[in-house]
Formats: sequence, structure tokens, C-alpha cells
Amino acid sequence: MSHSPRIRTVLSCTMLVAALGAGATACGSSDGHPLSAKPYDAADQIAFNGPVGSQKADPDKPLEVTAQGDDGRITDVLATDAVGRYVAGELSADGARWHSTTPLAAGAHYTVRVSTEDEDGAPGRKVMTFDTDMPAKKKQLKVVFGPDAGKYGVGQPVTATLSAKVKGKEARSVVERALKVRSVPATEGSWYWVDSKTLHYRPKEYWPAGATVNVSSNLEGLKVKKKLWGGEAKPLKLTIGDRIEAVTDAGSHYMTVYRNGEEINSVPVTTGKPGYSTRNGVKVVLGKEYSVRMTSASIGASDFYDKMVYYATRVTDSGEYVHAAPWSVGSQGAANTSHGCTGMSTGDAAWFYETVRQGDLVTVVNSYGEDMPAFGNGLGDWNMSWKKWRKGSALLSGTKEGPAAVDAARLRPQV
Repeated sequence: MSHSPRIRTVLSCTMLVAALGAGATACGSSDGHPLSAKPYDAADQIAFNGPVGSQKADPDKPLEVTAQGDDGRITDVLATDAVGRYVAGELSADGARWHSTTPLAAGAHYTVRVSTEDEDGAPGRKVMTFDTDMPAKKKQLKVVFGPDAGKYGVGQPVTATLSAKVKGKEARSVVERALKVRSVPATEGSWYWVDSKTLHYRPKEYWPAGATVNVSSNLEGLKVKKKLWGGEAKPLKLTIGDRIEAVTDAGSHYMTVYRNGEEINSVPVTTGKPGYSTRNGVKVVLGKEYSVRMTSASIGASDFYDKMVYYATRVTDSGEYVHAAPWSVGSQGAANTSHGCTGMSTGDAAWFYETVRQGDLVTVVNSYGEDMPAFGNGLGDWNMSWKKWRKGSALLSGTKEGPAAVDAARLRPQV
């Protein structure tokens, strides 16, 4: 890499020293320049509408900082609480007034750093602290993240269950903005409001194999709506395993399993017979049970059955499994004879049971069954297009797809 620009800078500085006859002042030291001076105390130059002494501020009221007199102006205001949450605000073009544009948190400790400059350009500084009061009557909105901490497959969504209903875009935006999902490596993703008390988060694509996902909330103390304030939420950490995908072709009666894009097994299966056809679409593994009792009463089947099945991997809430079906080995690879589950030999079912984990993907194609819904019967989140998924977000609905300018700058690789 060429260093010529740096050399030119040194030469020009040397020439400037010679011309001025004052090298220490021009290049070696900046003493005397207004911006190099220690900031003066700007207490007499600004007014603040915060509380005095031991009083506490009303979190419903905005902050305001104004410049006093004609000999100075405000250049910057930085207001944060003790957990690092910033208070957004606007500074007037003439530097005469700054005011907050987002609500304060209740029961929080704030530090406000005000920067000013006088008519000569010298910098001033004033730091103020205050506490906000707790509302006399309030209901806390608590958040429980799911699933439990642990290792999952690439298809596992993050869930957030609220303790109270939240309706309306403004209130939902407050909640959604406070729920943080960060993955390494970084992925594009979004929350989706399933209903007024439930949110799901998924990436645009599946989680990267080997990723780490951290979920947290900054909601505590924030006003969500009248008489409803954010409460506590325990953070969550997930790790993501290999990308395991099982594709069941109900037409060819075979299941093919892939690990990180490479085929690792293909086994004969039987799926739902006419009237009980297996659902098409992407399903996320919900859990595994060594043995499950299945009866015709559980699905309202007209033909009676009552069986114990083994090596059962659940993929829907309504009772669809991938499991051992030794009674149908003669049909596996040739015909569909089940009541909706995917049956295979005991050996193949044991292998599948040991290979997959919660969050892995099971996709059914070429069945005459209904399509797997996005919600309401397990985790069908991946059956919704990304375009529709974004519409379920209070923050992204109606916005252009792609990272915001600030996010684009943050995510830009450093050279």
C-alpha cells in the first residue's frame, strides 16, 4: 500500500511551519484553538425541564433542553438510561431547543449529556442525571421467550408470549422495537404478530448452521399504552446445529434426508391414505417420544385402531408423526396406507429418531392432503412467503424490503 499521501501531508505541514515561523503552534500543538480547549461548564447557558433535587420525572412527559441567551447554542444532546437505552430526540436547526421524541421508561435512572458552543466556537458541557417515577396505577406486560435454551435445528422459530393483549400498530411497535434477536453470523429476520399475545421470529432464510442466537428485551419500564408498562423478560440463548432436512415424496413413497445439502439417507415410507392424506408443506420438528399410544378416537377415524408406536418424531400439534410402522412394511415404498403419519420400518425410524432434533425440517410433497398452515398446528412458519411475513410486523409492514440506511452502514464489511 502506498504511503505517499502521508508523506505529502508531512511536507505541507513543514512548509506551513516555515512560512509561519511558529512550528509548535501551527502543527505540533493546537493550544489556542477553540475546539482544543477544555469544555466550559454550560450550566448557565442551558435550561432543562427535568426534576429538581430528589424529585422524580413523570415518564409521560417529554424532555426539553433549551439554550439561554444569545451567546451560545446547543450542538448535541445524548440521553441514556442505566441499561443503555437511548432517548431519541430532535434538535432545532438553530441549536436553540432539543426535545425527546420517544417516551421515557418508568422507574429508570437517566443521564443527559448536553454539548454547547459559545459565540467564539468554544465547547461547553453539562451533565445532568434524574430518575423517573413509577405510575401510580399500572399493569406490567411480561414476556416469555421460547423455546427453552438449547440446541435446535435451522428451522426453529423464536416465540414471544405476552402476559396481556396488545393491539394497535403504535403499541405493537413499542413492544416489537424492544424485543431483540441477534444472531452470529448475522441474518435478516422479523417478528410476526400471530395474535395479540403471541409473536414469532424467523429469519428470511433458515438459520445458518452453527449459528448462535441471543434473544432479549428492553421493554421493562417502557409505556406500551395507557396503564400498561413493560415488565421483565428472561433472556434466551439458542445454538443451531447442522441443517437437517427430510423431504417425503408421497407420490414416490420415499423420504430423502439431507445434512447441510448432502443426501445422507433415502428410505421407503408410507403416508396418509385417501381421506387421511398427509399435509403438504414444511413442518418443523416439535419433539421426539420413544413411544406413543395412537387411537382412532384421537383423529375421529371411522376404522378402529389402537396401537403403541415407537421412535415417534412429532411434526404437528394434531398428532402427525414420523414413526416406526412394522405392520405396513409391505406397503412402504409402494402405497399410502396410514392415517396421516409417515410410517417406516423400525430400523429406519430408529435412525431418523436419532438423527433429527427439535427445529429440524420435514417437508412433504406430492400428497393429496391440505397444505400445512403457517400457524395453529405446530410450527408451519416457513410456509409463509417472506413478503407476507413482513406484513405481520408492526415495524416492517408497509416499508420497502431491505435494511435501513443505519443498518446498512452497520452491516457493511470493514476493510
